[in-house]
Amino acid sequence: MSRIGLKPIQLPKGVQVEIQPGCSIVKGPKGEVAQHIPAGITVEIEGAVVHCKRSGDSKSQRAAHGLVRALIANQVKGVTEGFKRELSIVGVGYKAEVKGKALTLTVGYSHPIQYPVPDGIQIQTPDPTRIVVTGVDKQRVGQVAAEIRGYRPPEPYKGKGIRYENELIQKKAGKTAAKA
Repeated sequence: MSRIGLKPIQLPKGVQVEIQPGCSIVKGPKGEVAQHIPAGITVEIEGAVVHCKRSGDSKSQRAAHGLVRALIANQVKGVTEGFKRELSIVGVGYKAEVKGKALTLTVGYSHPIQYPVPDGIQIQTPDPTRIVVTGVDKQRVGQVAAEIRGYRPPEPYKGKGIRYENELIQKKAGKTAAKA
């Protein structure tokens, strides 16, 4: 039995949940997010509380029960607080800046990389070596941060590259340690 799926979701003031066949739409002060709901899972709204229920006890429905509840809870959190992912750039001459609707990365290649900012996502660069990705959809914020990190992931010898804010990089010893 899914314990996560049984927990009710409290709706803060200003948040509206609309359930359509196979889809949940959450509207709030920061925006609107839609999410697919798999067959066999029903979502009921009672006042300011949302409940997720499953029609059967098959393995796929049990798995989807907690998932749907967590996704709707993330939608509610996204439209009220939003989600944020911070990246830091480590390396001599490595920097980032936002120009219009594009993020320009200078990370050791012969040319700067232009990353177009997707709709519904905001990217700021408070410092040339920090990137802050914010938005209402948790999955899209994480995906955009992963795509930016993918242009120059941190390398294991010096740690240069783009990394998540509190990410720990396991450094390798290198050739000089092998001789000693």
